[in-house]
Amino acid sequence: MRWDRLISLRVAQPLLALRPCSQPHLPVLMYHSISEDPEPNRSPYYKVCTSPQQFADQIRWLDDNGYLGVRLETGLAWLTSMMPSSNCRPVAITFDDGFRDFYTEAFPILQRHRFQATMYLPTGFIADERQAFQSRDCLTWTEVSELHSTGIEFGSHTVTHPKLIELDWTGVEEELRKSKCIIENRLGTSVNSFAYPYAYPKAKKDFVTRFRQTLQATGYQSCATTEVGRQSPADDLLSIKRLPVNDEDGATFLRAKIEGAYDWLAIPQSAAKAARHFLRSHGG
Repeated sequence: MRWDRLISLRVAQPLLALRPCSQPHLPVLMYHSISEDPEPNRSPYYKVCTSPQQFADQIRWLDDNGYLGVRLETGLAWLTSMMPSSNCRPVAITFDDGFRDFYTEAFPILQRHRFQATMYLPTGFIADERQAFQSRDCLTWTEVSELHSTGIEFGSHTVTHPKLIELDWTGVEEELRKSKCIIENRLGTSVNSFAYPYAYPKAKKDFVTRFRQTLQATGYQSCATTEVGRQSPADDLLSIKRLPVNDEDGATFLRAKIEGAYDWLAIPQSAAKAARHFLRSHGG
């Protein structure tokens, strides 16, 4: 059993059962590709693919257990209203990278359960003719428009999916502004949500501060990251925590993540990033 699963199920989950929940939390699930790719060269933690059958089982489990799959915008509105209801247990479902298998595999399953979701588009790979990103087919604008008409929320995931921290600030702003403008012009609606590509550089405080200012100046109201955890009412909307989900997440592990037994991972995750940043900045 992998170590993050072991600690979550054997330590964190039993401890959570001993204390009542003091405030509402919004679980934000992070998916990428819904496909049969077994990703043989990736460790279970870093896999980004979920098989259609496993995804169907995960969504069915959510529905059967009283959860409602919503767009991030809807989930945040519920969370910030400060009026949690036991009759409404939203889970925001998000997808990065704009892969076509969202349209062919994930969307029919979501529709079956009357769930919604948010998709983040790297607009340089979304076109009228089929394009590919990371050797996977991406959505076309026709498919994006069709999905949008059913209520799927679309946000920006930059234009070219670069490591933003390696760009100058003119390049960062261009990636944010241009992608937002392209989606808004195509869909005729405001785009308020952004998802940070690659690992969020939380340890680099100066970058994070300026990046947050750039998001605000560009007109974004939320930014989803790869920071692990659930979102609480007091958390920064420009640094939203998410729960990574892939083919390794059966019902038991998915439940642990949604109920908060995976939130502990944010501590070693942050410590590891801080250590790497320290070593790089000091020539280690």
